[in-house]
Amino acid sequence: MSAGGAVEPGPPGAAAASGQLFRPISAEDEEQQPTEIESLCMNCYRNGTTRLLLTKIPFFREVIVSSFDCEHCGWSNTEIQSAGRIQDQGVRYALTVTSLEDMNREVVKTDSATTRIPELDFEIPAFSQKGALTTVEGLINRAISGLEQDQPTRKANEDAIAERIDEFIVKLKELKQVDSPFTLIIDDPSGNSFVENPHAPQKDDALVITHYNRTLQQEQMLGLQAEAPAERPEEEDLRNEVLQFNTNCPECNAPAQTNMKLVQIPHFKEVIIMATNCESCGHRTNEVKSGGAVEPLGTRITLRITDPSDMTRDLLKSETCSVEIPELEFELGMAVLGGKFTTLEGLLKDIWELVTKNPFTLGDSSNPGQAEKLQEFSRKLDQIMEGHMQAHFIMNDPAGNSYLQNVYAPEEDPEMKVERYERTFDQNEELGLNDMKTEGYEADLAPQR
Repeated sequence: MSAGGAVEPGPPGAAAASGQLFRPISAEDEEQQPTEIESLCMNCYRNGTTRLLLTKIPFFREVIVSSFDCEHCGWSNTEIQSAGRIQDQGVRYALTVTSLEDMNREVVKTDSATTRIPELDFEIPAFSQKGALTTVEGLINRAISGLEQDQPTRKANEDAIAERIDEFIVKLKELKQVDSPFTLIIDDPSGNSFVENPHAPQKDDALVITHYNRTLQQEQMLGLQAEAPAERPEEEDLRNEVLQFNTNCPECNAPAQTNMKLVQIPHFKEVIIMATNCESCGHRTNEVKSGGAVEPLGTRITLRITDPSDMTRDLLKSETCSVEIPELEFELGMAVLGGKFTTLEGLLKDIWELVTKNPFTLGDSSNPGQAEKLQEFSRKLDQIMEGHMQAHFIMNDPAGNSYLQNVYAPEEDPEMKVERYERTFDQNEELGLNDMKTEGYEADLAPQR
């Protein structure tokens, strides 16, 4: 809480002059200065200084970074809060830490995220800590500091409990040496946490990212009110209508409108195309979702890119589809980039932006090795799009809902191979099919009648 209420802003009109409240984070932006507020120190109850910086992390989202410092007692505190909207899905990061380099991975952890280390049966519940922009080692240090804080009181009143906590603190400190691998799990139903992939643009085998739909309990925990299901129109032909509903722009969070249309793709199936156009900032986005059920078999489409005309092929990438380009040693996992209905060139350009605009490979966070790999990746991708380099483009969709145009249809395409395959147990588990029961309800319900 503010004690004196005195506010000392940064350079006047810095943010207002640019028309942006949240300016992109940059070490070279001299106008981007934090706002200083005189506020009460909760340690010595005298006045200290809080610094607030409203900024935008590239490839991530808008955040508020705050830092408190008391010149009287020396107490300090830093935290980070997401200033953007809660994401449509929650996110779960599972990182296998095997080396000291993994301890230096950058981490954005919001206050709604739960942190777990299964090997120690250790958990930091949601809303028990403030959000932080830190590293894996920093997360462990915060946990150690939190446990050590009340140890003197525990030793005076509950010595047995204090001894067990001391033993546990020793185990946490041993984790920092990485003598044996352990797993760090960050589960954030708001979808606003983030863990660095230092191997970009290559796939990170040590990091598993899972996007999921929130439960009703998680919606309530985040203060969201579940919407009542809309009534189904009885005799309305949705195929000939463009439906509209209100939403917020994913870029500037201003009110916007999303258009939704059911479209029949030739030689394929029906899909739902959703497009948003923001009048405030001009941002445009489109997303595609399958209009049908999960197919009985998965689909793997392999195209050998041999000519610049291949870039004009229509392409439907569902949310469950992964993309590979073996010549670039590149793999794009499921759920990344979402569903898209575009051309092959459009998807390759989206991949280029996704890789090159990673905040941990830009500016002060990058290293020469990463920069060289990104330049080489960008150069080869440009050669593929310009037709100067042949490559294989592979779409692997366990749900079977992705599509790549056959320009020779209805004849076979000599440069494209389409394979149907049986899904593995893990793929069915990821699609939520293993626990889905669609037969035998009558037998199950009979004893209850």
